Amino acid sequence: MLTTDNYILGRWIAGDGEGQALYNAVTGSVISKASTKGLDFASILDYARTKGNPALRKMSFHERGLMIRALAIHLREHLDEFYRVSYQTGATKADSWVDIEGGIGNLFSYASLRRKFPDTPYCLDGEHHQLGKANTFIGHHLLIPKEGVAVHINAFNFPVWGMLEKIAVNLLAGMPAVVKPATVTSYLTEAVVKQIAASGILPDGALQLICGSAGDMLTHVGSQDVVTFTGSASTGLMLKSGKSILEENVPFTMEADSLNCIVLGEDVVPGMPEWDLFIKEVRKEMTTKCGQKCTAIRRIFVPENKIEEVQIALGKALAQTVIGNPLNEKVRMGSLAGETQRREVKEQVQKLLASSQIIYGSLDSVEVVDADAGTGAFMSPLLLLNEHPFTGKEVHEVEAFGPVSTLMPYTSMDEAIALAKMGKGSLVSSIVTADKNIAKEYVLGAGMYHGRILILNEQCAKENTGHGSPLPLLVHGGPGRAGGGEEMGGIRGVKHYMQRVAIQGSPDMITAVSNVYQPGATGNTGTIHPFKKYFEELVIGDQLVTEKRLITSEDIDRFADLSGDHFYAHLTETDFTGTMFEKQVAHGYFIMSAAAGLFVDSYEKNPVLLNYGIDELRFTKPVYPGAEIHIRFTCKEKISQEKKEPTDIDKGIVKWLVEMIDETDEIVGVATILTMVAMQVR
Repeated sequence: MLTTDNYILGRWIAGDGEGQALYNAVTGSVISKASTKGLDFASILDYARTKGNPALRKMSFHERGLMIRALAIHLREHLDEFYRVSYQTGATKADSWVDIEGGIGNLFSYASLRRKFPDTPYCLDGEHHQLGKANTFIGHHLLIPKEGVAVHINAFNFPVWGMLEKIAVNLLAGMPAVVKPATVTSYLTEAVVKQIAASGILPDGALQLICGSAGDMLTHVGSQDVVTFTGSASTGLMLKSGKSILEENVPFTMEADSLNCIVLGEDVVPGMPEWDLFIKEVRKEMTTKCGQKCTAIRRIFVPENKIEEVQIALGKALAQTVIGNPLNEKVRMGSLAGETQRREVKEQVQKLLASSQIIYGSLDSVEVVDADAGTGAFMSPLLLLNEHPFTGKEVHEVEAFGPVSTLMPYTSMDEAIALAKMGKGSLVSSIVTADKNIAKEYVLGAGMYHGRILILNEQCAKENTGHGSPLPLLVHGGPGRAGGGEEMGGIRGVKHYMQRVAIQGSPDMITAVSNVYQPGATGNTGTIHPFKKYFEELVIGDQLVTEKRLITSEDIDRFADLSGDHFYAHLTETDFTGTMFEKQVAHGYFIMSAAAGLFVDSYEKNPVLLNYGIDELRFTKPVYPGAEIHIRFTCKEKISQEKKEPTDIDKGIVKWLVEMIDETDEIVGVATILTMVAMQVR
């Protein structure tokens, strides 16, 4: 029998013994076996910490991001292979697209996120804090990659996306991973990891794969490690309560299956675009991946006077869903991941039937195309009705992890919100409405019980990604039953794999540690204007202190005429009684423009290619006619840029701190300007 192997310690290794048989979910035939018996989990984690971690920690965010991008490009070259394997999990082409190309899309998203970080292995977090009146003592926060390993324990429903969406984040943060997918579909994860390993793109030890039982792995985790879990709440609780997890205070992120809900607004009636969107969304969430999604809609809340119309419409929509072999182009819903999953779903449905009734579908039979309903793990979509949702508690406590959802009535928005909360925390909820007030009331009333809320109406119909689609740059998780964790989330997710350390010291010391100039640090003044230096020649702290310029009333008048900004405070004839100003005041934008005139070296061609932005511009003190201003202009941060085309100029981005200072040595304005600076021709 073929084996689904483990990728550990830099090589492929099969576990000992018979192992667990893995089945084709469509035909019921055995694909391979998987085993982790005999594996030394302590050595596996140690290999990640001692081999993969140092290699990743030495790389900058930009290098790690480009590595992730190269990996995504490589995996896209093997899509046909991944799809062929994915069909065996019971997934249709559309289901597989979400899992495979959605996962690769996450890699691309996090690769692009590198531009939000400096070109260093670590980064500052937030703004500095002045801790002394003389500005000789400041504080900041620094994020440094942890020295451990990320252990990802994933669910069976998304064997590719579940892995890639998590490793994209930990790799960008500079941390290796050990991935343990659910055994039942681990053969698909193995196919992807084989291509990752063959590519040679990741450093040794950056990614290891466990196909089978996790054994005693979690007894070997330590304080520098991070554990993430996706699956049932009961299993997550058991793992989270492990001795090593508790004693070592190991960060544990749980994303558990939850009783997600959708609400039809009281304003929506048949014939409205929102009505059709609602029916389409429920049908899609019940049948995509055969309902095996942690974000699938389990509870449907509808105004009491529309229950019958919704029941009829959903029945018609579900009846159009062709079930069967996912290789058949006509099929829109495949099978569950295996017979074990089908048996578990039926057991959960029986519990729901204590207070609900089936109004569409059959628990015992299903018509399939191009397949055998007996040998394959096929199941009919089941729509249930619970007419008394406040007394029938099973629907708010029991989840059937398949194509099953329950319809329930509500009489007011207060009731809809109360019912949504009865799920005790979920990953996602949706409200379908054309009424802004209804949307606001629901979000503010139920938001604390959900990790994400989709407000669906005609306006966003074409571009919305759907109730069940977590997005890389938004957090994926939820409170309470949903696990209390947050995955992905863009920059937020990356920070989860880094240690935040508060640093305190002089501006010079914080500048040296962070490689970002801090206000008040000693500048490097010299005879060469900073704009005459190429990117490589510039040093953080390179500084120019300009000559002074007298600000006159005539300057202010001319700028008002040129810009068209005749705000009363800029006019000499204004009566300033009761205003914040003593007399005519200079435009802040004039002071910024005058600052540019003072610090820009404009008479000769130089390495500065262009100025493309101003960040954090603030005007902190009024400037009146007769004031003399000068500028302290300092190289704050440098970020190299990769070429988009071979013919592009070698260049980088330089951030400059611009401090506008008056004759009393007080700062009247401050800004960060960004310039694109050429590198020397190589």
